[in-house]
Amino acid sequence: MIEIIMDCPVYLIRGMFIKSEREIASIDKINQELVQNNLPQLGSNKIDKEQAEKATMAYQILSSHNSGTESFFKLTFDALASHDITFVNIIQTAIACGLRNFPVPYVLTNCHNSLCAVGGTINEDDHMFGLTAAKRFGGIYVPPHMAVIHQYVREQICIPGNMILGSDSHTRYGALGVMGIGEGGPEIVKQLLKDTYDIQKPGIIAVYLEGKPGKGIGPQDIALAIIGSVFKGKYVKNKILEFVGPGIEQLSVDFRNGIDVMTTETTCLSSIWQTDEKVKAYYDIHGSGQIFKKIAPGEIACYDGMIKVNLGKIKSMVAVPFHPANVYTIADLQDNLSCIASEIDEYNRELIKGLNVPFSLKEKIQNGTLKFEQGVVAGCAGGIYENIVAVSRILDTGKKQVPDFSLYVYPASQPVHMGIIRAGVAEKIIRTGGIIRPAFCGPCFGACDVPSHQGLSIRHTTRNFPNREGSKPSENQISAVFLMDARSIAATAVNNGVLTSACDIDYAEDVPEYQFDEQIYNKRVYSGFGKPDPAVSLHFGPNIKPWPEKPEMPGHLLLVVASSLNDPVTTTDELIPSGETSSFRSDPEKLSTFFLSKRDPRFFHRILEVQEKESDRQEYIKGKGNLPDEITSVLEGLIGREMIKPEEKKSIIREMLIGGVIYANKPGDGSAREQAASCQKILDVWANIARDYATKRYRSNLINWGILPFILPEDFSSLETGEYVFIPHIRKAVHEKRESIDACRIRLNGGIQEIRLELPDMAEMERTILLAGNVINFYKKRLLEKIQ
Repeated sequence: MIEIIMDCPVYLIRGMFIKSEREIASIDKINQELVQNNLPQLGSNKIDKEQAEKATMAYQILSSHNSGTESFFKLTFDALASHDITFVNIIQTAIACGLRNFPVPYVLTNCHNSLCAVGGTINEDDHMFGLTAAKRFGGIYVPPHMAVIHQYVREQICIPGNMILGSDSHTRYGALGVMGIGEGGPEIVKQLLKDTYDIQKPGIIAVYLEGKPGKGIGPQDIALAIIGSVFKGKYVKNKILEFVGPGIEQLSVDFRNGIDVMTTETTCLSSIWQTDEKVKAYYDIHGSGQIFKKIAPGEIACYDGMIKVNLGKIKSMVAVPFHPANVYTIADLQDNLSCIASEIDEYNRELIKGLNVPFSLKEKIQNGTLKFEQGVVAGCAGGIYENIVAVSRILDTGKKQVPDFSLYVYPASQPVHMGIIRAGVAEKIIRTGGIIRPAFCGPCFGACDVPSHQGLSIRHTTRNFPNREGSKPSENQISAVFLMDARSIAATAVNNGVLTSACDIDYAEDVPEYQFDEQIYNKRVYSGFGKPDPAVSLHFGPNIKPWPEKPEMPGHLLLVVASSLNDPVTTTDELIPSGETSSFRSDPEKLSTFFLSKRDPRFFHRILEVQEKESDRQEYIKGKGNLPDEITSVLEGLIGREMIKPEEKKSIIREMLIGGVIYANKPGDGSAREQAASCQKILDVWANIARDYATKRYRSNLINWGILPFILPEDFSSLETGEYVFIPHIRKAVHEKRESIDACRIRLNGGIQEIRLELPDMAEMERTILLAGNVINFYKKRLLEKIQ
């Protein structure tokens, strides 16, 4: 089904793969294989590996956007995109850094905080801020319920060969010949200020597709099969997936988009696909056929590895709670349900042990199967035209839905919504008991259609993390989401909520021709790129607050472990909850009160105590008070162990800061939302200490907000909540580009241990931002230097 090759270079020679250096040494042998496959022979007697590496689609696009070196890229993007959970803070940050206008098309969509019934006026205030910002700085404004962010970009912004940076982790447009990267807000700010996106040259992995999907198999099935095969091995982490092979031509563009958007869940950096006449037709339908160009690797391309996918052997898949990589075939889950449920429960007990609310999949088994109460097809992955057509065709084979199973369908844009109305698809869904909602990302992050306590939901969306769908474990509420393709969700609906594969349903696979109606956008979307109007005043509601000022990095840090997260992986949704919390994202200080609220409810009280200690230190320096006894005891212990000289004590107290640190095994899986880091900075967290970081974007968010992303080597045990970590001369160490930094761990029992904290692979700009304290301080300092 899926073959993974990661232990040697892999060559694509005129569409034929050669796996290793040894095999490629014989040109004669390669020519024989080319002849056998009716391909022209190679004329050269030697293959240049360096040139072959540059022949990949990814490298060609990256190099055309690079102002750095061949090993360290400094990238400039052609367009930017944000939604209403992120764009207010991004623009506020950019204004504080000196923004004058948007230098490239910047799309501000309103698809996350679309519901204007949560928190009074604050969501619509954010929308009006976005509209006035688009007018003032020359941007593109997409009103609420008009389109989810990625569907609008697909339909209106993509140009083959371009690169797009978005402040949403699922920024993926590879199937249209565009490289999309999802990052935190500060990276958008850098582009708005005409700076670059800096990154070491990424590895490039070929995804070779062959065969044709069977009936009942959809894009989510293919995507989940790939995610389940590569995620745990970290084969593609921070690499680029390059889709090639004869199987591509067997897939419609909608099908390709559905696979592509889910590549985020592999933890890859980006993706790119070969383009063909089907892609040209997609651009033609959307009125932009003139911009199409063919994207393809060179005749001889070299990759860092390969994922070979036989599309014809992929079966109906399901990702069980609580991660998209927990993948099984539906058939295997059905045949071994009790055994698999026990394994899942054991894994999840470790994953959610800090949530203090039990959840058992095994207890949900009824008559030897799983029965669901809800199905959702939505967002950038599920709400695609062809998915919804397939849902209607499958629903049409069965009886009317029963009252205890709800099916919600969210078209990804108003044009898609109009398309299913014109094709009669909407009528069939409604007549069979389905509910059609407007374009909205809510089901993906927990802003609507939350299942009942202990309930089960099946969704063609992007993630199924703990509490992602809106439950509140900290308040003894928990429910669970399974990820499935829209086709199997419809099959399950037909079977009254009993888990069912679409492969077991005989349904019509015809797809009515899609007609894109450009007037829908022309009537409502504000397209102001290149037309900034400084006379327009920004709309500020009572929830829109500026960033509080924060200091630059001190000479020394005395950090209290404010939370210790020992889960295998900690998601950004656990760090800063999604759902209704998102309504407060334009008020940084208020939002910070929700940090870790669903994962570690006592965190906020602990960090307030840490802030009080720092306040006492500041008063002590002014001669107005005493140091807390606990801090005095820590410092005396360090002196006693000769880690501080007695005569240094006063200067260290004066030059240090007391702050928080968070320990986690592997934080940052999931969303690109910068608030997972910025909330920490607002609460005076100065560092994360981890075994590893789940994604580049989370690590980048930490750095951009002045938070040190330390690695704790395996030869040191995990840190415990309440312990202290003293990092002397940290400012000097960062300035001197040290990758290994000596620190002291002060245990709860009073014992002191010397530890080593690693700070590897730091770019020059990243170190400068850390020293400045955060990205705002960095740009303010740079502006001041220009004025002087």
